[in-house]
Amino acid sequence: MKIGVDIATLSLKKQVDKVILLAGDSDFVPAAKLARYEGVDFVLDPMWSPIQDSLCEHIDGLKSVCPRPDRHNEQGAKQEFAPHDRPPEDP
Repeated sequence: MKIGVDIATLSLKKQVDKVILLAGDSDFVPAAKLARYEGVDFVLDPMWSPIQDSLCEHIDGLKSVCPRPDRHNEQGAKQEFAPHDRPPEDP
């Protein structure tokens, strides 16, 4: 929660032009919404994790910069994702 408060404070005080959040938690929706309302560019790096639609609609950009993990579990079986749980695609 403190990160969300920090994003809101920095946005309201016009101390940032861009926020890059390395998370995919939908708890950040209010902070993302406020930051964008205040004119801050809000970029999300969920590190290849799926994100909720509610968060996706309140961001300006989505990019994972770390290498995509192998989608095989420890037993070697390929993991499948439901359509709404898919990680972002490689650019």
